[in-house]
Order: sequence, then structure tokens, then C-alpha cells
Amino acid sequence: MDIDLIFKIAAVGIIVSILNQVLVRSGREEQATMTTLAGLVVVLLIVVQKIAQLFDLVKNLFDF
Repeated sequence: MDIDLIFKIAAVGIIVSILNQVLVRSGREEQATMTTLAGLVVVLLIVVQKIAQLFDLVKNLFDF
């Protein structure tokens, strides 16, 4: 497992949390929620791509 993947996810989390705090303090709770959801979608897309690579590796390993 690449350590870069962990750093990417952590970076997205840090950026989203900072944006969330800035937006909440400025009174824009709706945009803060949307920013959090967008960050979640980005992380899920990264994880889904890695899971797809894992399934391809397993498929090639067992010659399915």
C-alpha cells in the first residue's frame, strides 16, 4: 500500500476541514456542508479506484 494514498486522503481532509471552519464562521453553513460532501466524494473516488485496481490484480492473478 502506498503511503502517498494516505497523504492524499489526509490532505483532502485537512483542506476540507479548514474550508468548513471558515465557511461556518462566516455564516455559510450550507456551503460548508456542500464542501464536506464534496471532500467525501473525492476521497471515495480515490478509494474506489484503488479497489478497482485490487480487483483487476486478483482477476489477473487467478486468471479469471
